[in-house]
Amino acid sequence: MSMLSFERKYRVRGGTLVGGDLFDFWVGPFYVGFFGVLTLFFTFIGTGLIVYGAALGPTWNIWQINIAPPDLSYGLGMAPLTEGGLWQLITICAIGAFVSWALRQAEIARKLGMGYHIPVAFGFAIFAYISLVVIRPMLLGAWGHGFPYGILSHLDWVSNVGYQYLHFHYNPAHMIAVSFFFATVFALSLHGSLILSATNPKAGERVKTPEYEDTFFRDTIGYSIGTLGIHRLGLFLALNAGFWSAVCIILSGPFWTRGWPEWWNWWLDLPIWS
Repeated sequence: MSMLSFERKYRVRGGTLVGGDLFDFWVGPFYVGFFGVLTLFFTFIGTGLIVYGAALGPTWNIWQINIAPPDLSYGLGMAPLTEGGLWQLITICAIGAFVSWALRQAEIARKLGMGYHIPVAFGFAIFAYISLVVIRPMLLGAWGHGFPYGILSHLDWVSNVGYQYLHFHYNPAHMIAVSFFFATVFALSLHGSLILSATNPKAGERVKTPEYEDTFFRDTIGYSIGTLGIHRLGLFLALNAGFWSAVCIILSGPFWTRGWPEWWNWWLDLPIWS
């Protein structure tokens, strides 16, 4: 089915969460809706604030532009615009845009009679972002613990936080997150390569069916998760990667303040070593 004929199937009224028929419209092939309008609003305002912040700074070098959070002395209060207030407003706009986009995805799912897997999955990414700029700073008592908006400054923040806890890769939640990231890439690379090998046969040969794909993995590793199963597994692995990456940074500071290698002293204290 061509995309143009498919559009006629999903361009149906209803399914909106807010606004009813007033915002139930498309721009070209893109559904907009109330939350689409809200996303554009927050995006333009937030981007404008970033450009304004760059104009106040010493450089227009895109690598060095930096919108820093407020100083720790401001705590959880509002800071002056040029001393971190911009960062606070941009953060509000970013959260507004991300959440609005997820709700727009939910409206599209309602129109198509689909489950909410896509907006829920995007919600995990939103949670990871909010954990860095809202949850962790609130637990630590100051917005200044959020990361700055800038390419090199953001990387510096990541590096500094890592060294602050001596060896951040000893964080057990970080280990779990990295394991899930690698497992996600591994599982979906197996899936993608299998699909390419099955659907791009040699000249004169037929395209292989899922039965061939299942047989390949049964012969190779003794088990095939199946065509639907691999996508469920990919979603499970990817969501866990995002979730545990958020957990690992929330633990660092609010719940553990020393070097992460010290956390593993419990392993040395197990009675089995004596």
